[in-house]
Amino acid sequence: MAKTLQERRAERQLMIVLLPSLLLLFAFVIYPAIYSVYLSFTNEALTGAAARAPRFVGTRNYARLFNDAKFWNALFVTFVFVLGSAIIGQFVLGLVSALALRRRLVFRTLFSSIILLPNAAPEVVAGFMWISMLAGGDHATLSRVVSFFGLPTADWLQVFPLTMIIVVNTWRGIATAMILLTAGLSTVPQEIYEAARMDGATPSQMFRRITVPLMMPTILLYMLISTVSTIAVFGLVYALTRGGPGGATELISIYIYNQSFTAYQLGYGAAVAVIALLVSLMLGIAYVRAAKVEI
Repeated sequence: MAKTLQERRAERQLMIVLLPSLLLLFAFVIYPAIYSVYLSFTNEALTGAAARAPRFVGTRNYARLFNDAKFWNALFVTFVFVLGSAIIGQFVLGLVSALALRRRLVFRTLFSSIILLPNAAPEVVAGFMWISMLAGGDHATLSRVVSFFGLPTADWLQVFPLTMIIVVNTWRGIATAMILLTAGLSTVPQEIYEAARMDGATPSQMFRRITVPLMMPTILLYMLISTVSTIAVFGLVYALTRGGPGGATELISIYIYNQSFTAYQLGYGAAVAVIALLVSLMLGIAYVRAAKVEI
């Protein structure tokens, strides 16, 4: 069926409105991604002969990458970090917060404000704030709390570095989880709960048999967003530990930064970034398929 003149005019107007956004998307997302793929096949560097005259090296960067123990360590640290903070920590605490907000709490507004407060501080500011709480010595906040109960103090970012950055990132991401999961809970019809209560279902049975299955699309959407965004976390962890001690908190994002701007090897850093992008894409496809969403 042929489109009318009015429909074609509406489509042209829509394209004109969307054109600035499409140009920005191309300039800041698509072009850098394509250029990173190109860089990954070169020996581009910030210093030396490769900076003056970079050349094509094929898959040499990728061959080096898969034989680099530090890359595999960064990948493992990132996996533990994402699993601990995004998939477990933020999801569990976000779901508990969302369920609590559905009840008639006396301090409901205060409770939600406390959960949302971490997002008010930029990543680096939040990182330095937590340094003051986790640093060694008797004046650190956590050390004071621990010593109050007669327990030994420690330099927490040195003794438990990975655990500490998981805790900090969980603290920062609870609000996002709470907002998304609250939206998912609001889509579950109350009539279903009322019918289940009349049939004698317990709260735990209603949660397992009604809430979780009906919220599964929202849960998978949250998992997709949180997993991809947590893989890309940089500023918060870099401010806290800079990837140390000894690579214990060197996420893939910090490893890319170190290889590109500390070791000055842009080509190799781009190759690592391409692998991180592919991992994120594969996880995204897996989540979309699990949610049975057509794209």
